[in-house]
Amino acid sequence: MTDIVWHQHAIDQAARGDQKGQSPVLLWFTGLSGSGKSTLAGALERALFESGFHTYLLDGDNVRHGLCKDLGFSLEDRDENLRRVGEVAKLMVDAGLVVLSAFISPTLAERERVRALFPEGKFIEIHVSTPLSVCEARDPKGLYAKARSGEIANFTGISSPYEQPLAAELTIDTSKGDLTTQVNTLLDYLSAIQVIDGKQLSALA
Repeated sequence: MTDIVWHQHAIDQAARGDQKGQSPVLLWFTGLSGSGKSTLAGALERALFESGFHTYLLDGDNVRHGLCKDLGFSLEDRDENLRRVGEVAKLMVDAGLVVLSAFISPTLAERERVRALFPEGKFIEIHVSTPLSVCEARDPKGLYAKARSGEIANFTGISSPYEQPLAAELTIDTSKGDLTTQVNTLLDYLSAIQVIDGKQLSALA
């Protein structure tokens, strides 16, 4: 790889973000299956989009229909899945977007590898900390039932561990409170760290 050199373009991430009136960042939602990651990320993206911000949501299931459709669910393939997602998210953040990602990403090492791709402050880890008992009771895709019956091996939370973040920037338990309150908590945080201009969010109050 020594003959490959990164080409620095005249228009950089800061300029692209300024054009869009936002500070590009990756919001990484991590938590158990059924914790509410995709629902929360989707609701936040809707609120940002309706306020005129430029976003993109990367979802764990969706990327396996194209970008990662050649991968299975072995530990090695799951690592490669997240590596690819991290690199795609890095390009999207460089394009000036507020990128949201919803992935179980069960290990500290996996999440830290993605964090290492970004400058300080550009990777925001959001731990969707909904308890296993609640996630299993929801079981929106019927996966916990299959895992309990042995139909699915290495299922996070049942037969494979989930390593909780040690220092997530934000923690939200979706079993407490309502979705609107949770989204407003996220919007307040993004405004406080100047990812977005909170004045544009007045219609959501």
